[in-house]
Amino acid sequence: MKLLRVGTAGAERPALLDTEGVLRDLGGVVPDIDGELLADDAALGRVRAAAESGELPVLDADGLRVGPPVARIGKVVCIGLNYHDHAAETGAEPPSEPVVFFKAADTVVGPDDTVLVPRTSVKTDWEVELAIVIGRTARYLESHEEALAHVAGYAVAHDVSEREFQIERGGTWDKGKNCETFNPLGPWLVTADEVADPQALGLKLWVNGELKQNGSTADQIFPVAEVVRYVSQFMTLYPGDVINTGTPAGVAMGQPEPKPYLRAGDVVELEIEGLGRQRQELKDA
Repeated sequence: MKLLRVGTAGAERPALLDTEGVLRDLGGVVPDIDGELLADDAALGRVRAAAESGELPVLDADGLRVGPPVARIGKVVCIGLNYHDHAAETGAEPPSEPVVFFKAADTVVGPDDTVLVPRTSVKTDWEVELAIVIGRTARYLESHEEALAHVAGYAVAHDVSEREFQIERGGTWDKGKNCETFNPLGPWLVTADEVADPQALGLKLWVNGELKQNGSTADQIFPVAEVVRYVSQFMTLYPGDVINTGTPAGVAMGQPEPKPYLRAGDVVELEIEGLGRQRQELKDA
């Protein structure tokens, strides 16, 4: 299923994109798309049955904002340097264990919402990423099979980053990762049963119409199953938590001088095969 949330920010309602590409209202079936729903097999069964019935009300998608596909996200866990080609372009050694950092849940916005360039920023960068959405409480998972059984689905994430704040301002990466609007998510949460192989997904990103990133999750150093298993050794993952799994080569930081960092007025578009497309216009904060 392709689950999404539509409407003005803070007042989104649950919806579903059916197999014909028609937007359907789920408000009469479930109150929202969140961790509580994703952990409830019976409720998901009702959603699936309603979708298959073809009787859900049709929503007019024209002019309707699409919000983040998951409400009330507890935490956004991020994996850094998780693609061989991205590690190479930044001059970093491929990590021997996943590099883990966090983004605050309030950085998450809709897939087409405005991204704000922070005040004093000179190195705002782009990163298309596969996001994992957790569907079952996960702690100390032992196998890849067990890890994948805890995944509710997948989504497109844009891990916007300010490289000067991240690298040159002391401390950890958090300063460059947690600026307002720095995690567009969606348009859809695609349930795991519709993603046959999360390690065979193409990722692309364009800036002002120019293709900048063109990669595949096959190039991940630590695949989806290992990321979930590994992270569960250090923290409990709850339904509705999100894991951003890293970005392929092609970010501004990895390009020759003068590096083409983002500015107000730029337009970024990104997509992942089968998971949908995003578009953001950048403005000054």
